[in-house]
Amino acid sequence: MSTSATAAPLLALLRRNAASPSISLPLFLHLTSPSSPPPPHTTAFLSRILLSPSSSSAAAAAVLVRHILTFPDPSPHLLALLLLPPHGLPLAVALPAFRSLRALPSPPPTAVYNRLLLAALREGEFELVESLYKDLLLSGASPDVFTRNILMEALCSAGRVELARRVFDAMPVRNDFSFGIMARGYCRVGRSGDALGVIDSMPRVNLVVCNTVVAGFCREGRVDEAERLVERMRDEGLAPNVVTFNARISALCKAGRVLDAYRIFNDMQENWERGLPRPDQVTFDVMLSGFCDAGMVDEARVLVDIMRCGGFLRRVESYNRWLSGLVRNGMVGEAQELLREMAHEGVQPNGYTYNIIVDGLCKEGKAFDVRKVEDFMKSGVMTPDVVTYTSLLHAYCSEGNAAAANRILDEMAQKGCAPNSFTYNVLLQSLWKAGRITEAERLLERMSEQGYNLDTASCNIIIDGLCRNNKLDLAMDIVDGMWNEGCLALGRLGYSFLSLLTDSSSSKRCLPDRISYSTLISALCKGGRFDEAKKKLLEMIGKDISPDSVIYDTFIHGYCKHGKTSLAVKVLRDMEKKGCKPNTRTYNLLVWGFREKHNSSEILKLMSEMKEKGIVPDVITYNSLIKSFCERGMVNKAMPLLDEMLHNEIVPNVTSFDLLIKAFCKASDFSAAQRVFDASLSTCGQKEVLYSLMCTQFSTYGRWMEAMNILETALELRISIHRFPYKQIIEGLCRVNEVDHAYRLLKLLMVKGYSFDPAAFMPVIDTLSERGKKQDVDTLSEKMMEMAERDDGLAAPSGGYKPRSQKHVQSKYAESDWHALLHRDDSARTVLKITKRVKTGWGQRGNIYDNKQQQQNDDIYLPALKIIF
Repeated sequence: MSTSATAAPLLALLRRNAASPSISLPLFLHLTSPSSPPPPHTTAFLSRILLSPSSSSAAAAAVLVRHILTFPDPSPHLLALLLLPPHGLPLAVALPAFRSLRALPSPPPTAVYNRLLLAALREGEFELVESLYKDLLLSGASPDVFTRNILMEALCSAGRVELARRVFDAMPVRNDFSFGIMARGYCRVGRSGDALGVIDSMPRVNLVVCNTVVAGFCREGRVDEAERLVERMRDEGLAPNVVTFNARISALCKAGRVLDAYRIFNDMQENWERGLPRPDQVTFDVMLSGFCDAGMVDEARVLVDIMRCGGFLRRVESYNRWLSGLVRNGMVGEAQELLREMAHEGVQPNGYTYNIIVDGLCKEGKAFDVRKVEDFMKSGVMTPDVVTYTSLLHAYCSEGNAAAANRILDEMAQKGCAPNSFTYNVLLQSLWKAGRITEAERLLERMSEQGYNLDTASCNIIIDGLCRNNKLDLAMDIVDGMWNEGCLALGRLGYSFLSLLTDSSSSKRCLPDRISYSTLISALCKGGRFDEAKKKLLEMIGKDISPDSVIYDTFIHGYCKHGKTSLAVKVLRDMEKKGCKPNTRTYNLLVWGFREKHNSSEILKLMSEMKEKGIVPDVITYNSLIKSFCERGMVNKAMPLLDEMLHNEIVPNVTSFDLLIKAFCKASDFSAAQRVFDASLSTCGQKEVLYSLMCTQFSTYGRWMEAMNILETALELRISIHRFPYKQIIEGLCRVNEVDHAYRLLKLLMVKGYSFDPAAFMPVIDTLSERGKKQDVDTLSEKMMEMAERDDGLAAPSGGYKPRSQKHVQSKYAESDWHALLHRDDSARTVLKITKRVKTGWGQRGNIYDNKQQQQNDDIYLPALKIIF
């Protein structure tokens, strides 16, 4: 049968069976042979069937290639195969076909090489890309711009940017893709400045390439340079699109400039008529993560409501971002509610969703919650994976429950969920930090039995544990030994460790890294052993491990902690000479050091230097300067810093206002303190901590009426009074003959439904009793007893306050133990009669309107400056 006779029926049969590759291939094999080959386009059609997304049968394609090679002239069929669309033929099938074609006298055309190069690039075979390119040159084929672009992409993906640049410079013709590949290659390795040079060499700017470089600058934290490039795009008539704006918002959020990011986001929402792009799903997701990462949960909650209304909260990824934000900010209960909302909205949670909840519950450190998570897993709602089990293991190890941790490991084995190295390292870290060396040895033994080798991360955990337990010399000895012995150096810990280690090549590849040296240098600096720390720094440089800003910051922090600020400044200068750029944290450590020495002038010099170098001071920098001025009684110099912060788009936090309010109160300038308080509410919002702070300060200095006014405002706002000195205020009012105001305050507490310490009634009852107001005394006594009986025996957080100032007199009513009040000689007779009916004491109650929002930790003086390894 001739080819022409079989071609049409065969093609028709293939078309009818296109949805069934398992039928199409046998038909083709049966109806074609070396004596009756089909036309090449029929072969190509079958190849597309075999490699369709529904089939993806590389094995069937390989059978087809072997059949083609039996044809008298397979070259047109091989060409048809190799010239399939770019994402068609797998490399495992294409290479044998190419080798057969390459063996023919005439070389394959450039288009075939391009298809193979693209397949090799797609599968990450970068060395094969270079080999194929060299073969192309040897075959006499001419590489085109597409060929060279693929080669550049492969070189950049392999990190060989300089070689890619040589290819780029030698290209006789370039297109926009050439410039984009080169710019993206530079951005991948953190050289966005060089990528900007690529844009400069373009005949006309391209939106995609510019967006690539804007994103690169943003990832490197070079936000100002990204903004300049955006302005340049506008000047050259290239309108930034939503991708540009998303990169800017993401960078600002990562740099901690969330409010700046929100301004851009808000402009996109409100000013789109002026040509700005509308926010898309990515914009909303990035902004949500920015708010959550900054602890701005209230703002994030408003954004989530906007996303619900606009239809942007329908993807599991968006819910996961919000869930993660709630969990990170301590709102696990609300996160669980959100999980139920997902089910109601028809959004299917994935494994990552459940792992967020599990991780949050486990990190609360409550055994009940951990068991609850296990019950949740066994209910069948979720399928636990290695991440889920790792969270559980970490929780049990943190509690010291080794038996439960081992049980989880056994369950993983039964369920076929193999622990990975990260799982074992989490366990090892928990045990080692807790000093449970014997259990850590058992874990190492178990790792060895299951074929897991210790890696550098495992060794770093042990090194860190030694440093924390004041065994620094042993830790240094292990790091020294790792260069020659790998993890076998841990044998220095004793024979029990040596017996668990194997002398394998993988063990010897376990070498110290930057974290190993950072851990040692940090411990040495904390111990004041700076000469040894410097030796370790030189050693790591000699081993081709470049120190980063964190290591230099460690020296600066260590010197400042030991009062050696001049040496800390020398480290800063040396750091700059070595090409390691200091950042805001570096300067904040120096500022903290000079603040400890009450040297405000040096802090001002450092801040001026930061501005000259384009390093933006943050709220920590300003708070250090404010504190320095306030501690020296120079509050009038500290006050203008608030305006300067706002001018520089740095939002003051609670700590900023706390420092100023306390300083003004100490200086008896209460009107100025009130003005600062009013400014704090407009800047930080109606936060409990601010009202509590102001109320406490007024109370401390005997300003009872002002304190009462602040407390009444807090009650109207339904703010928790858990941290308010309400009992002292009531007693203080009674002491200055303002019992009517104290009585009114008690009534307001009851009317608003607050549950508070019944001892707060006593000053008012005593004062009214002295004035002979028996009816009011009886009424209040009955109310007090009702509250005492209702709250009897319940443990609740104390609402009392113990003043630090000598100006604040200790309250004689501070005791909340009912038996102590029972034996008081100065109690009113009416109260004594009622107390006889009470058998037990009471606790102190907080607000029944529980504040579900965790207070953001603003105590950032020194803790925020600590370097954690």
